This record gives sequence, structure tokens and C-alpha cells, in this order.
Amino acid sequence: MPGIYLIMILVMAASWFVSYRLKSKFKEYSEIGLSAGMNGREVAEKMLRDNGIYDVKVISVEGFLSDHYNPLEKTVNLSPEVYNTRSVAAAAVAAHECGHAVQHARAYAWLNMRSALVPVVQFSSSFVQWILLAGVLLLQTFPALLMIGIGLFALTTLFSLITLPVEFDASRRALKWMDSTGLTYGPEHDKAKDALNWAAMTYVVAAIGSVATLLYYVSLLSGRRDD
Repeated sequence: MPGIYLIMILVMAASWFVSYRLKSKFKEYSEIGLSAGMNGREVAEKMLRDNGIYDVKVISVEGFLSDHYNPLEKTVNLSPEVYNTRSVAAAAVAAHECGHAVQHARAYAWLNMRSALVPVVQFSSSFVQWILLAGVLLLQTFPALLMIGIGLFALTTLFSLITLPVEFDASRRALKWMDSTGLTYGPEHDKAKDALNWAAMTYVVAAIGSVATLLYYVSLLSGRRDD
């Protein structure tokens, strides 16, 4: 049991560090102009066209680093810092989100699996914490409740794990495209890769944290059975 607490503390510390580094890297690379002279919107639109995708719109949404691809509405949603900025960071983020659009267009298996889990995870996440809390409080009298909570949380953990190949592949597609088109070269390409690597690490830490939390609840249930 103490070992699991230590792991969770380490995960929280790692999460804070990665988040801090990502924000600092984004700020640093946002101040480095893109030699191609394109802003995030223009980069996204070009990558979509180069991949034969014409039914996806590039729009601006509010929020810092709120960039994402919406497969239902077929929109690449870019934050103002990315949409309007002509920087290495903006180009990297915009291309990454378009990487998801390319995955969608190519029926990338891992993305399809994650998309299929979205409704289930959204449904379970709305009350799984309450079930887990009640399961812990009633562990001695009603252990089945904690088992149900663990099962629901396992779906969230599975979602986090499936997200990893989706995010890494989107970055791979983005970097490959930027390199092949000459959008970034030399130091610019290295900085774009560095920014995307730190962004990917946030998902790695989240997945580890989810696994650690799942193991924590499993250990509670196992401990009760051993009594």
C-alpha cells in the first residue's frame, strides 16, 4: 500500500513538471518566427489540402492550448495563440491537430477505437468517482460496489492508454509532413519536434496516473479480501 501512495505522489509531481515544461516550451517557441511566414490557420489548411482533405474546416476557439480536432463536426479547432501566430510552436500544434484529421480520413484503427469509447467514458466519468467513494466507505459491507467502480474506472484507464498511440501518430504525421514540404528545416524542425514531444508527455503522465489510481482501488479491494 505505501508503495502505491509513493507512485501516485511521483505521478502528481511528474504531471506538474511536464505541464510546466510544456507551457514554457510553447512560450519559448511561440517567440520564434516561422521562416515560411504562415500562421497556424494557414499551416492547418495547407496540410489538409496536401492530404486531400477538403471537408474539414479550420476554426478558432477560445482558451489557452485548447487546440483539438472534432471528428463529429469535422473541424480543426485552434486556440487564438495558434490560429493567428506565425511561429514554430503554432505550426507544430496546428499540424498535429491536422494529423488527427488525417487519421480520421484514413480510418486509423487506434483513433476509431478511441472514438468508440468516448460515449462510454463520458457516461461513466460523470458518476464513477461517487461510486468509488461509496465503494470505499461501504467496502466491508458491500464490496461489490467498489468492484463496479473499478470496472468503470478501468474504461477510463483504457481510454488513456489508447490515446497514447493516437497522439504519437498524429505528431509523427505532422513532423513528416512539415519536413517533406520544407515548412520547417534544421533548428525549426528540431524545435517543433521538441514542442510536440512535451505535449505527448502530458498524455503519458495521464495514462500512468490513471493506471496507478486503478491499481490503488484494486489494492483496496484485494486488501479487504485478505482480511
